[in-house]
Amino acid sequence: MAAARPPGGRGTPGRRPGPGLRPRLTVLATVLVALVSALLLWLGWWLVGGVAQSSVPAFPEGGTVRVDGVEVPAEQVGQAVGAAARAEVLRAGLIAFPLVVVAAAVVSWVLVGRVLAPLHAVTATARRLSAESLDERIALRDARGEVAELAAVFDAMLDRLQAAFDAQRRFVANASHELRTPLAVLRTEVDVTLADPDADLDELRRMAEVVRDATRRADELVGALLLLARTQAVGHLDARPVDLAELAASSVAAVSGAAAARGLRMSVSAAPAPAAGDPVLLGRVAGNLLENAVRHNVSGGWVEVCTGPVAGGAELRVASGGDVIAPERVAELFEPFRRGPRDRTGDAGGAGLGLSIVRAVVLAHGGSVRGDAVPGGGLAVTVRIPHTPGGGH
Repeated sequence: MAAARPPGGRGTPGRRPGPGLRPRLTVLATVLVALVSALLLWLGWWLVGGVAQSSVPAFPEGGTVRVDGVEVPAEQVGQAVGAAARAEVLRAGLIAFPLVVVAAAVVSWVLVGRVLAPLHAVTATARRLSAESLDERIALRDARGEVAELAAVFDAMLDRLQAAFDAQRRFVANASHELRTPLAVLRTEVDVTLADPDADLDELRRMAEVVRDATRRADELVGALLLLARTQAVGHLDARPVDLAELAASSVAAVSGAAAARGLRMSVSAAPAPAAGDPVLLGRVAGNLLENAVRHNVSGGWVEVCTGPVAGGAELRVASGGDVIAPERVAELFEPFRRGPRDRTGDAGGAGLGLSIVRAVVLAHGGSVRGDAVPGGGLAVTVRIPHTPGGGH
């Protein structure tokens, strides 16, 4: 559906539109041609009179000479010839001047229209755009120079906007799907229990446990969504000196119980890895990587954690066993609500936002993150944080 046009026409609402660019440029070009023509006419008038006056030969004094049908004393012949030449130049100029001005106006109108045609295409495309029609592009073929550059930049901006809108739609749809599951569990459990007139204490306790687990999952999902939104919208980081080795050690301690329960072998090589950034956000990076490594592992599997300095910053690498992941699908794991080889699986646990948050935090610090499929099954994620925020490499 086309967007409604504001009351002010093509301009700002409430403001009357002024003359377009084409009339203004035409008037400007015509005025410049008129001024130049008037200057040339004056110079011609002045120079022709002087040249004609100086080129007249001397006549004997006391005689007369006919100039333009008028008898002129011999000593005034030069002045009379100069005046006659100036009058002839002025007469011809007054005829040519308006013709030149009119021709300049017509030519300027045509040329300015051709030059501004690509801009009209940009304007028309922008006016037709809405959130539902971002697939339109200008795609100018014949334009050159700045206009072609403007069209190319506009098309690139539309590409980014369309990608952002598409990602937003997918994110909202996935978030709605994820939130619907715990809410449906809550509603079902409560309805079933209330519908049972013979529900005893054990039944109520079982319902309470299910409700608690569902609310915990919803709370974790909402918290992850808020953290992801905060990270993606961050404008200024609370940058402090941090050591990724210390953050990794704290995260390893936090997941050691879950890892032991699943029989995972933990291997930690924590060399000092100084960097700069927000300790809370970077701690969430390490925590998410370790939690994913444990949650998506196989029973009796392995987890490797390595930290150390690199050129310009510090590196954290977490590798773990798990399901076999196709190398071409590794990049998808950093999108929201992706859990291992399967999308949005309810039995995998977690909100499916761990690696999305990792990527958002790392990019906010000017760093880089890379995922690699482990031969035989599993994933290795390498994070690099620069010494100064925004100083990625």
